[in-house]
This record gives sequence, C-alpha cells and structure tokens, in this order.
Amino acid sequence: MKKDQLLTRLLTRRRALIAATGAVGAAATAGVITTVTGDGPVTSAPAAGPQARSVKSSAYRLQPVTGYGPPRAAPRRTLVRREAPLKVSGRGRTMVLTFDDGPDPRFTPDILDTLAEYDVRAMFFVCGEMVAGGRKLLARMADEGHVVGNHTWSHPLLTRLTRRRIRSEMERTSDVIEDACGERPEWFRAPYGAWNRAALEIGAELGMEPLGWTVDTLDWTTPGVRSIANRVERGAAPGVVVLSHDAGGDRSQSVRALRRYLPELLDSGYHVTVPRRHYA
Repeated sequence: MKKDQLLTRLLTRRRALIAATGAVGAAATAGVITTVTGDGPVTSAPAAGPQARSVKSSAYRLQPVTGYGPPRAAPRRTLVRREAPLKVSGRGRTMVLTFDDGPDPRFTPDILDTLAEYDVRAMFFVCGEMVAGGRKLLARMADEGHVVGNHTWSHPLLTRLTRRRIRSEMERTSDVIEDACGERPEWFRAPYGAWNRAALEIGAELGMEPLGWTVDTLDWTTPGVRSIANRVERGAAPGVVVLSHDAGGDRSQSVRALRRYLPELLDSGYHVTVPRRHYA
C-alpha cells in the first residue's frame, strides 16, 4: 500500500471517531437517563415524538430503599412510677401552673386570655365529661401551646375503683382529648390527688406520665382573690407546680387571682412554662 493511501485511511478513521464522540456528547446533552432493572443498567434516551418508546421501569424501583436511611428509633416507653412527682426539674427559676376539672366556657376562656397576654404556657387537666361542650376550648389550648392532660372522665376517687373502671375513666378521656386536639395526652392527674398502684400502672400503659402539685391554692374553697394570690406568691420556688381550677364551681376568684399573681411571678424572675416528658 502506498504511503498516501495509508495516510488517507488513517484520516478517514480519525474523522469517524470524532463523529462518534460528538454523537455521544449530544445524547448526554439531550438528557440520557439510566434506569435500574433486575437484569442490570439499561441506557435510553428520553421520548422524542410519537414513535418513541418509553422504558418500562422495573418493579425494583418501586421498593422503598431502607439500607441508607437512619436507624429506626426504639419505641418510647413510659416509666411506671411508684408515686406522682410533686415538682418538676428544670434550670433556674422555673414554675408550672396547672388548672383542673375543666374546661368551663364561663371561666376557661378568661384564663386562656390572661396566659396569652403574658405569653405563658400552662397545663390543663380536663375531665372527659366536661369536654363534650368544650372541644373548641381544647383545640385552642393545644393551638396556643398549652398541655392538655387527662383528669379522668367523671372525677371519681380512683382508689375505690376496679382496674377495669380506672382504665375506662382514663381511656375514654384520652379518646376525647385526641378527637379534640389531634393527639393523645401524655400527662394525667388523679382526682383529689388520690393515687394507687393500679392508677399509676394503667396511666403508664396508656402512655401518660403522672403529675401532682406542690402548691394548692385552695381556690375551690373560694377564699378570696388576695388569699389565692398570696398562696402562690409565698409558695413560689424553682420547680414548683401550682394547682388551681378552671371548673367545678364558681371560679371567678381563680380568674382574677391569676391576673394578680402571674405578672408578679414574671417580675420576680420566674419562668412559667410546661414540663418535658422523660422516657425510659
């Protein structure tokens, strides 16, 4: 073969190689995709006209990929306590305000208004039978960041009930709270502060933490606004849980007392908030 013929052939092959490389680059620019099938990777170009055939995705791609996700957390378990805590732990001058027996459309809205005015969160331990006409109030409590707790259905003395009755009282109330707020309660309080082993065990089984109180305002005796406020101010201390009521009788004194002692607590440097749960 002559030298000039050999040179011509080499130039022809070089032009063909350059043309092929350009075609691959154009395909990549057009958006070539790679799908995974059971038989291995298959490369196809995107549809371009009525005659183009779509690539049928493999069933493999429809399976959830879990190998690269974070490990699943173990389900949270509620501790079974031997007694209900009377105080809460927290940094600094932290206090908790709680209101029992509601909701009551005559008094609960005023309490919520005062808490909102000072941007304070509190706990409301509600009775299931009171929720029937106050579902909107429970929804408001949840929307404004308050904790809605379980205070049984009909406020009975739990220590005189069978385990079956105790569970019914708690479970029915949790159901109605979930219906009104969108989630089940994580806290419960026994009426009259009368706890027993069955109540603590069943509460834990239902995913709830018990909570007692440190300072009883005795507002249910209607002792007067000044007397209620003085009890709170004298009992104020880090970790203190204050017991008041927003239902179960005339609670107008409780409403007016809150307006008096809440700003006093805040001015004294107390942080009024709600407790955090501790799981096993």
